[in-house]
Amino acid sequence: MSRVQKYIILFLSILTPALIIGAGVYALQSYESFASQPLGPVLPFTPISLQSTWTPDPNKVTQNGDVTLVPTISFPTNTPQSFCGGQTVMNIVIVGSDSRSDSYLYGLGDAIRLVRVDFVTPKVTVLEFPRDLWVEIPNISDNLDGQDHEKLNQAYLYGQPGFKYWDDPSGGAGLLALTLNLNFGVRADHYVAVNMRTFVNVVNAVDGVDIKVPDQDTSRNLNLPIGENHLNGDEALKVARNRQLGTFSRADNQNIVLCALRKKLTNPKVMTQIPDLINSFRDNIITDFTPAQLGQLACLGTRLPPQNIQFASVPQELFKQTRVLDPVFEKRVFIWDVDFNILSDYVSRFQAGTWPVPSPTVEANAQKAEIICQ
Repeated sequence: MSRVQKYIILFLSILTPALIIGAGVYALQSYESFASQPLGPVLPFTPISLQSTWTPDPNKVTQNGDVTLVPTISFPTNTPQSFCGGQTVMNIVIVGSDSRSDSYLYGLGDAIRLVRVDFVTPKVTVLEFPRDLWVEIPNISDNLDGQDHEKLNQAYLYGQPGFKYWDDPSGGAGLLALTLNLNFGVRADHYVAVNMRTFVNVVNAVDGVDIKVPDQDTSRNLNLPIGENHLNGDEALKVARNRQLGTFSRADNQNIVLCALRKKLTNPKVMTQIPDLINSFRDNIITDFTPAQLGQLACLGTRLPPQNIQFASVPQELFKQTRVLDPVFEKRVFIWDVDFNILSDYVSRFQAGTWPVPSPTVEANAQKAEIICQ
C-alpha cells in the first residue's frame, strides 16, 4: 500500500464518523424543529399564565357542581415538578362539531369542553359548557347587520371557512375561544376540534371502546344493556349524542364515551399506535398542539389513575329554560337563562384548580361514574 493510499484511508476513517455524527445531529435538529411546530394555526391571543400550584380552600367554595370522578389522588413532592416534561398547567378548549363530512367548512359546536391539565399533581379536569347559552360573539356584527349575540355553538360555526366572519387562521376554534374568554374569562392555551366523522374513524381505528353499564338507571340513560358493551365508532357516537333524558344527561353520556376512549388510548397495545394515529388523522383533527406536546399528553395519560380525572358541570338548578328573539333566524329560539357572573366565578375557580372539590353531595354520582370509567 502506497503512502498516498494510507493517507486517503486515514482521511476517510476520520471523515466517515464525522459525517455520521453530523447527519445524526442534523436529523435530531430536524426532528426537534418538526416536534416544536404547531400542527395548526395558534389561538389569536396569549392567555395569562396561572400559578403552578394551588391549594383548594373549601371556605371559598359557596356551591358545588356535579363531579363525576372523585376523590383526587395527590403525588407528594417537595418542589413543583411536572410530569412528562409538560408545562405546569395547560387549559385546552375542545370542540366536537356536528358536521358529518370530512371537511371543516361548516359545523356547529355540538360539544364544548374546557380541559385543565395539571402536569404536577398529575390531574385532568373537564368542564362542560352548554351549547345553548346566549352569548356575545366578537367579530360577527358586520356580517349580521349589527347582531352580535347568538348561541355559544354558533361561535364555532361563524369562524369556520364556510362563513369566515373573521380572518384569523385559527378559524372556528379561535373564535369560540375568544367568545369563551369574552363572556366567561376562559384563558385557553390550546384547542382541539373534531367533527363527527373523524370521531367515528378514531374510535374505529383503535378497534372500538368498552363501556360497562352497572345498573338500570345508567342503562336507561345510555340506551345500552346492563353489563359489558363493546362499541364501534358509530355506536359510540350514538351514545355521545343521546339526549333522551335531556341536555345535561347528554353531556354525561359524552363524558362517559370520552373516558372510555381515554382508557383505550392508554392501553399499552394502542400506545404504540398513537404516532401512526396522529399522522393518519393529521388533516382531520384541527389543533395547534405541537407533536412534542401531544407526546407529553400521551405520556401523562399513562400516569393518571382514574380518580384523577374529573368531569365537572355547573349545578343544573342555576339554568332556566327560556326563549329569545333571534334576528338572524327571525324567530324565538331556545336558550338557557343563567347568571354569567356566577358562571364566570366557576370558570375562575376551575382554572385556578380550586373547583371542583370532593363533596358528600356528589359522592353517589362519583362512585357510579368511577365504576363506568375504571
